[in-house]
Amino acid sequence: MKNERPQRRQVRSIETGFQTREAEGGPIIEGYFAVFNSDYEIWPGAIEQVAPGAFTSALGGDIRALADHDTRIVLGRTTAGTLELREDDRGLYGSIKINPEDQEAMNLYHRVQRGDVTQCSFGFDIVAEDYEHRPDGSDLWIIRDVVLYEVSVVTFPAYAETSAQARKDDINTIRSRQLAARKSALKERIAKWH
Repeated sequence: MKNERPQRRQVRSIETGFQTREAEGGPIIEGYFAVFNSDYEIWPGAIEQVAPGAFTSALGGDIRALADHDTRIVLGRTTAGTLELREDDRGLYGSIKINPEDQEAMNLYHRVQRGDVTQCSFGFDIVAEDYEHRPDGSDLWIIRDVVLYEVSVVTFPAYAETSAQARKDDINTIRSRQLAARKSALKERIAKWH
């Protein structure tokens, strides 16, 4: 079932293997901010996937790299050329050019380098997605297109509560629509008999 929905900013997180390196222009943090076709469990029986191409329309936008979604700690920005994002066969890959004069950014760089910080998130609005209630009773959402606002290097994932509530709201809306459609079809059948 195709689902076009009103925009509601959301965050998704994954465990990733960020790398750090020194380049001519300074220190770099890089890795995947999203992986395509991987199951992200929101709660048992509720699964989400990001489809290849979901970020294609968003990559030309003004996107920031943040630390822990904190808008005060901007690590890079696409329009400044300090954040580069691209899609490949695996997912959304990013490279952040860290400012060596920014102590907060350098502190994060060293935490990633030591392996203390290994997770990432992306902040977005869903433009288009598919929903499927599977025969095993589980629910699957496949995100097809997004508006991307930011990617973050994070200490703890932000997935759980807000994502779960958003998806529970989605399920309630879908089930209400299905019930209304069944009632309408039943009324039409009854009207034909009379």
